[in-house]
Amino acid sequence: MEAYAAALTYAIPFFLILILIEAFAAWRMGQKVNRGMDTISSLSSGMTNTIKEILGLSIVILSYQWMVEHWALFEIQAHWWVFLLTFVLMDLAAYWSHRFNHTVNLFWNRHIVHHSSEEFNLSCALRQSISEVFGIYFFLYIPIALIGVPAIVIAIVAPIHLFAQFWYHTRLINRMGWLEHLIVTPSHHRVHHAINPEYIDKNYAAIFIVWDKWFGTFQEELDDQPPVYGTLKPVSTWNPIWINFMHVWGLFKDAWRTKNWWDKVRIWFMPTGWRPSDVADKYPTKIVANVFERPKYNTQPSRRLLIWSWIQLIISVLLIYYALANFGAFTYGTILLYMAFAFISIFSYTALMDKHWMAIPLELFKFSMGVTIIYQLSGWFMIDQFLLGGTTIMLIYLILSLLFTLYFSLIEQGYWTVSKQRLLT
Repeated sequence: MEAYAAALTYAIPFFLILILIEAFAAWRMGQKVNRGMDTISSLSSGMTNTIKEILGLSIVILSYQWMVEHWALFEIQAHWWVFLLTFVLMDLAAYWSHRFNHTVNLFWNRHIVHHSSEEFNLSCALRQSISEVFGIYFFLYIPIALIGVPAIVIAIVAPIHLFAQFWYHTRLINRMGWLEHLIVTPSHHRVHHAINPEYIDKNYAAIFIVWDKWFGTFQEELDDQPPVYGTLKPVSTWNPIWINFMHVWGLFKDAWRTKNWWDKVRIWFMPTGWRPSDVADKYPTKIVANVFERPKYNTQPSRRLLIWSWIQLIISVLLIYYALANFGAFTYGTILLYMAFAFISIFSYTALMDKHWMAIPLELFKFSMGVTIIYQLSGWFMIDQFLLGGTTIMLIYLILSLLFTLYFSLIEQGYWTVSKQRLLT
């Protein structure tokens, strides 16, 4: 885990620099590919995923290490060709896991956050799941384990394969010639993220587009059908934590409400979007009918709130980066406490972005938690050793964060008119 934290200290600045380059290039090209609140939501989602991964909050049903030790038919060494073969086989496994996530009701909850943005840019690539707790696709790695690929190869190839999927989340790159026939390009992935009827559930591949062409799920981007992004049932929130659980919450409600016991069981494993007929009739959901007439989610933030939300994002990035950079100096209990605070902080300011009534209680909890940590640890996680007056700065931030939340919630118009039913609905 410490090695993963060290890798993130390099990956995070790299991703942020590329996002800034894309924003600058879009500005120079006269295109608008970012909306402030949407981009903040995307980056916040990336941080929640980082928190989950760094805490190791995942349960692997059957580890690859165990499979290769007990099931390997051959013993092979980590030669260069083994790394290439592993990359290709992992990409095939990624295709099928991605396809399952899109086509099975329960599994869609593991992936909905990645498709929740109504924009398509590099920042939306960072919308990654925190609800993907159980490693349920271990069986896709059985062929790799059977041929004896060492676990160290998987450990090296896996992050490379993941990070290689970042760059093609952009609207600024058009067709790429002969590469369109071999690898996933921005054009291919724009199709995948689109909710146009022609594009739904197409182009699942992660790196090699040949999988889609072989398995019948390929769709070319059409000049007369510009992609429209998001989900057919709009998430209508900037809060990445709510997004991660709203689909499974809907499944729970439908399973509870339906009178058919068989429907209570099968709803979890039916095609994505399937609902029991008695529940669908009584509790209809709003599905986008005409993608070109769908209004994008917009809470009409004031300029002050937008600026404050950017400040909150930057502070959260710095706080998490500090923990990653000093990961080896902290115990797991300390890291758990630190990341719990960061998680609550993200929950709080994204609820404020939504103009949600929960912003104030969440911020009060965050303030109390922060002050208690400073008191109990006699400072903010050893920060004074690296930054003179760091604890004082943190305390000032906690006070200002609470005051600004109260100001935006109680003084600026519209906040308390927002329905309390938005939570997980």
